[in-house]
Amino acid sequence: MIAVLTGDIINSAGYKTVDWLPVLKNFFLKLGDTPEVWEIYRGDEFQIRIAAEKALEMAIQIKALIKTTKNLDVRIGIGLGDEDFRGAGVSESNGSAYQRSGRTLSLLKERKINLAIATGDPELDDTLNLMLKLGLDFMDSWSVVSAEIILMALVNPRASQKEVAEQFQIQQSAVSQRYKRARLDLVKELLNYYDKNYKNPRS
Repeated sequence: MIAVLTGDIINSAGYKTVDWLPVLKNFFLKLGDTPEVWEIYRGDEFQIRIAAEKALEMAIQIKALIKTTKNLDVRIGIGLGDEDFRGAGVSESNGSAYQRSGRTLSLLKERKINLAIATGDPELDDTLNLMLKLGLDFMDSWSVVSAEIILMALVNPRASQKEVAEQFQIQQSAVSQRYKRARLDLVKELLNYYDKNYKNPRS
């Protein structure tokens, strides 16, 4: 089982590509080479192949990364499943993970929701997507500062509050306050639930 993330940048037309694309490319390069692991196409759309256990955390990291630019956001459809054919790039590959990811992104555009998942298990999907919908109530509202602190916490989970404070050049007491405003505790609970349940889809 693998995961495929298919997404597009929201409000990209209001920005110069140089404002956000280099940052996104540099982030993706840490995952592997393009086009084998990830591709950016049609200007502001992307697709990534990733291990299933990393799918939701990666989607939230990408969201936080994009939201470090004011008024930008991202829409991501996550698909879990098989890879029946591996092409020269992810956009040429196929399988249930790719199909579910693409269909999920299309539904997001219709429903004006920014993140959802399709595992092949309708019951699990219902639960996860309800949790994501509730989580988006605060994630969609992250300020640039909140997005930065969430990204730091997820990319460097072992960093101490002192190290985070030094990174952002703020008081250590301010780190805890920023974590609370960004709802890092709920993000971690959501990721813990996903980690315990994604492995056992019913179909």
